[in-house]
Amino acid sequence: MTSPTPEEFEKIKTEAESYYRTIDSAHSPYFGGPVSFNAKGLDHLKFKEWDKARSVDDQCRRLRLINLAPEVMKLSRTVQGISYVEKFERRKTNSRWEKIMIQATYFEFIAVLKNVRVRVIIKQLTGGQPYFWSIMPFWREGANGRRKMSYGNPETD
Repeated sequence: MTSPTPEEFEKIKTEAESYYRTIDSAHSPYFGGPVSFNAKGLDHLKFKEWDKARSVDDQCRRLRLINLAPEVMKLSRTVQGISYVEKFERRKTNSRWEKIMIQATYFEFIAVLKNVRVRVIIKQLTGGQPYFWSIMPFWREGANGRRKMSYGNPETD
């Protein structure tokens, strides 16, 4: 797949952001309730960390798949992986941003929809509701050009 032109990237990004804003939540049989699609999930598709943008190719790969995420949540009854991580999370407290240590749980769902195999990550902070965190193709190509499974750190994936 070739890199998109700046115009193509802007079109993909605009369409994905517009679509994402129309999703409030998706009912999940696994959680027995809604999974919210908030600004944190959209930001994560565009940024690897708080102030570090993903490459244009990586953003495009994820943004093109965003329409599959609510459907995966509606259909998934089993989780394929769970990770527990103690991490610093940015939170606004008393009108200022602070980093607090909190336990984050990441739930991994894998599905094949429209002939595309995707991996969806749902994040849940201690005492909070689950929310969409990321979507990516389930396969990546290694240095040798062969497919390899994309397992890694769910915080940055």
